[in-house]
Amino acid sequence: MKRYLSLIYFSFFIFNTTNAQGLLGQKGHVFTRQDSLRGSITKERAWWDVKYYHLDVKVNPGDSTITGSNTIKYLVLKEYNIMQIDLQNPMMIYKVIQDGIILKYKRDGNAFFIELINPQKIGSTKELTVFYGGKPKVAVNPPWDGGITWKKDSNGNPFVASSCQGLGASVWWPNKDHMYDEVESMLISVNVPKGLMDVSNGRLQSVKEMNDGSRTYNWFVSNPINNYGVNINIGDYVTFSEKYKGEKGDLDCTYYVLRDNLSKAKKQFQDVPRMLKAFEHWFGPYPFYKDSYKLVEAPYLGMEHQSSVTYGNGFKNGYLGRDLSGTGWGLKFDYIIIHESGHEWFANNITYKDIADMWIHESFTDYSESLFLEYYYGKEPAYTYIRGLKKNIQNDKPIIGKYDVNNEGSSDMYYKGANMLHTLRQIVNDDAKWRTILRGLNSTFYHQTVTTKQIEDYLSQKVGIELNTFFNQYLRDTRIPTLEYFFKDNHLGYRWTNCVPDFNMPIKVSLNGKEELLKPETEWKSLSAKNENPKLEIDKNFYVAGFNITE
Repeated sequence: MKRYLSLIYFSFFIFNTTNAQGLLGQKGHVFTRQDSLRGSITKERAWWDVKYYHLDVKVNPGDSTITGSNTIKYLVLKEYNIMQIDLQNPMMIYKVIQDGIILKYKRDGNAFFIELINPQKIGSTKELTVFYGGKPKVAVNPPWDGGITWKKDSNGNPFVASSCQGLGASVWWPNKDHMYDEVESMLISVNVPKGLMDVSNGRLQSVKEMNDGSRTYNWFVSNPINNYGVNINIGDYVTFSEKYKGEKGDLDCTYYVLRDNLSKAKKQFQDVPRMLKAFEHWFGPYPFYKDSYKLVEAPYLGMEHQSSVTYGNGFKNGYLGRDLSGTGWGLKFDYIIIHESGHEWFANNITYKDIADMWIHESFTDYSESLFLEYYYGKEPAYTYIRGLKKNIQNDKPIIGKYDVNNEGSSDMYYKGANMLHTLRQIVNDDAKWRTILRGLNSTFYHQTVTTKQIEDYLSQKVGIELNTFFNQYLRDTRIPTLEYFFKDNHLGYRWTNCVPDFNMPIKVSLNGKEELLKPETEWKSLSAKNENPKLEIDKNFYVAGFNITE
């Protein structure tokens, strides 16, 4: 038989045959007790529900220290007297007080186990205060390898910021550092040296002048917030603002940038109202009207801190001036403004319970870039852009990581995840229905932490197709599903190969110039295809490959 390859995805000519268990790229890695303490819902976490934090800290750029306290209010779910609070080395807890009593505690790596004395009655609301301090880990390559960034601006003023997704908020403040339990509201009080400003999450309630010339900025967050979304940004900031007339009324938008960058920011940040208009169309109302929207210049690329999105893209379009898709369309918008703000819906509104499900954040948000383009430039530019991202896919390991050990999956959660959603849209084949599904996600799971199963079940229900094998293929396997086909005796034979068992995704093709919706399975199926020179073309908006087998 003569065999030739017709690849829809041109960057890969060799298909990975890793099984759906997804051990590729993780072979030999041994998870430790510390991974479990960080990544699982331990007995010392499960018995209490965090309700409120008051994080009260002093930030000293002179010696790179942070000192202060966190007052924790919580609801008792089960009677127990050991509480796990997380704070990473080299930071130290100095004292813990409840009901005026100094409590004992033991440290196990980055976890502190506090021995409570007074009864913890089910249904009661209790409070304790943790006093701490030290020199937090310095960010090596923020935001990917995060911590605290201590820099200076061009005028020699301190320029300080936090970034800690994955690493954990406990790198700089003590808390219940697991994503499943979001605090419902929070007061963030940050004391900074004279002449500097702190910008954190939520709304600025007050600024208190201290006797030593320093200032304490008090920010209140009225919506649930994930731990890594809490941030500090300290610098010689100037500010400007506007009101966006959105679906829920006036949304306060405030921008904080270094003094010398004000004119550049006023021009570049015009992408913010454009972003809000597009994403409210696709995803529903901005999820944090009560807490406002802020865009804050930071000494690193940027991050999706809730209602306090950080920005370091050099006031350029694209990703530091580059188009990640290679199509030209990525230069039509500021990547950091669009992508990181998209996380307000997918990461901050809808948040993963376990970082293994990080694709819920990144796949939808990466996909949102094409939706922004579609809103302003049309469907074909948007489709061209997202197809261009395929060249960045590695297929190195599954998108979903290992559960309960704080382990994220492959970075393919960005580009492959976006193309997976783009493929799903082709299956839906109804733009109005697709938009309803996206908006429905943000209303159904409003301000919630979720699992992959919840998202899969929701999409299966709303699409109206059982999508179990679809998600197994794209989230839990590394192979590109391949439509194998041949023509013989005026018939087309076709099936799925290089795929998970029972893979049955429908796919649009052009058969002899006419659009057809095929419903292949892993066993051969056939279709009449009378033509002297039969030809099949796979819709290029599906993330698949194709083999044409001819005798």
